[in-house]
Amino acid sequence: MRIDNEPKLDFDDVLIRPKRSEAPSRASIVLQREYRFLNSEATWKGIPIVASNMDTVGTMAMAEALGPEMMTCLHKHYSEGRLVDFFKNAVHRASTFFTLGIKDEEFEKLRTVKTKVDLRFICVDAANGYTRYFVERVKRIRETFPQLTIMAGNVATPDMVQELLISGAADIVKIGIGPGSVCTTRLMTGVGYPQLSAIIECADAAHGLRGHVCADGGCRSPGDVVKAFAAGADFVMLGGMLAGVDECEGEWAEKEGKRVALAFYGMSSRKALDKYSGGRRDYRACEGREIEIQYKGPVKETIQEITGGIRSACAYVGATRLKDLSKCTTFVICSRPTGKD
Repeated sequence: MRIDNEPKLDFDDVLIRPKRSEAPSRASIVLQREYRFLNSEATWKGIPIVASNMDTVGTMAMAEALGPEMMTCLHKHYSEGRLVDFFKNAVHRASTFFTLGIKDEEFEKLRTVKTKVDLRFICVDAANGYTRYFVERVKRIRETFPQLTIMAGNVATPDMVQELLISGAADIVKIGIGPGSVCTTRLMTGVGYPQLSAIIECADAAHGLRGHVCADGGCRSPGDVVKAFAAGADFVMLGGMLAGVDECEGEWAEKEGKRVALAFYGMSSRKALDKYSGGRRDYRACEGREIEIQYKGPVKETIQEITGGIRSACAYVGATRLKDLSKCTTFVICSRPTGKD
């Protein structure tokens, strides 16, 4: 046992200090970024916001609404037939991730879909990205499909970011252990890492190897999205912030024939395990919860709030492009770090 005495920060622990500058108008700030991925040698240009692969959020309707300017990780529970139809016919398939876990049957599902349609992006998703099995599975996917751009996670420390990038397996590493609004991993296991510090440290490790990181979890407001980008995240993945919009799937509550709320839950919650895994096994605990998200209307309205917040933040610190935000940022610690998101 050892204790790390260095303070670690979450989004609530900091604010961004404004700077005197020749501030650009919000309208002139460029949010689009262009990326070249090291291992796949592919490129992508757009606003680097990604809809999470949670089953209510990572939907085909979401991909159609956000693409091609933003990205969506489809949830992994769509059938092979629906995935083939989507990627064959969807206009925005070049901004959509096919998601799989680490089970053999999910690898075979990827292989089957890949033989029928062109895929560009895949997300290899596991709650615990620290296992040797996870790393080997990502390597196997890279060896089998070398041209795919692979996002893999989740991890929260630089050593595993380096492992996934140096091995040539991943192009983007997904960062976050337990920060999500419906994740209870920290409560149930005591394991986690404050999300802002995780982004800062993992981005530093990735960028030194010409890799990329995607901040996943903990963003509850546009200001948190800004802080994630300012900390060095190349992409920011959103779940709860995009829940409750028209493009979501799941169980909606209605009043007088109108949607009023969506049941939103973690993918390790009892509800998700009952729905997709035949219930909770006797050797594990549930690490997610279910909440109700109020109806928000079409996703474009939520996105406008988020991108408007980013533009305003850039103007406050004198960044003419989203790409420059982290270079222009000084974080001010405004509360004692607690490790809570």
